[in-house]
Amino acid sequence: MSVVDTMLAQLPTPVRTVAVRHRELLKFTFVGASTFVIDTSLFYVLKWTVLAPKPVTAKVLAVLIATIVSYLLNREWAFRTRGGRERRHEASLYFLFSGIAVALYAAPLWISRYALHLQTPHTSRLVEEIADFTAGQLLGVLLGMAFRWWAFRKWVFPADRGTSRSGGRTEAPWEGADRPVAEPPSREPTRGSAGTSVPTTGAENLH
Repeated sequence: MSVVDTMLAQLPTPVRTVAVRHRELLKFTFVGASTFVIDTSLFYVLKWTVLAPKPVTAKVLAVLIATIVSYLLNREWAFRTRGGRERRHEASLYFLFSGIAVALYAAPLWISRYALHLQTPHTSRLVEEIADFTAGQLLGVLLGMAFRWWAFRKWVFPADRGTSRSGGRTEAPWEGADRPVAEPPSREPTRGSAGTSVPTTGAENLH
């Protein structure tokens, strides 16, 4: 069982039913959270060191590196039951839409810095840091992730194949718990030689 399967198995049945219905979105969100940590860490390391005068450049580089990690995780895990495209074509589309997402990620930060002038010396260092985090790491990330979720499902991984790239999909033991139990075959009466009803089963009808 995967990490998500293990976590879902611990949830109450009503919550688990909703979670299973949106299982792919949960995986995508988990990947997004992981790459968010990578993106944020790299952004601040670059912004506080070699790219201190160029925060937008630092943001773009951080997002590009996080995007490569995101592609591997999304392809091999979050969207593993999708595909239908050649690897080269799929990767080209992924990085094309991710490139558009980079612009969406950086746009709020650019507006904050250069349109609203929320930077020193126009404001204090504390306000600058709060504005950078809000614009770059909250608004930018949410905007970029919403676009990527739509674009990846529609264009990059469009076909739901129902099986993983490594073979058939293994169903978690709790996934079939809510399915209705099949009704047993009905017993239909037949007429005997004396006109009496003789019950028969479905097995007798196979002879």
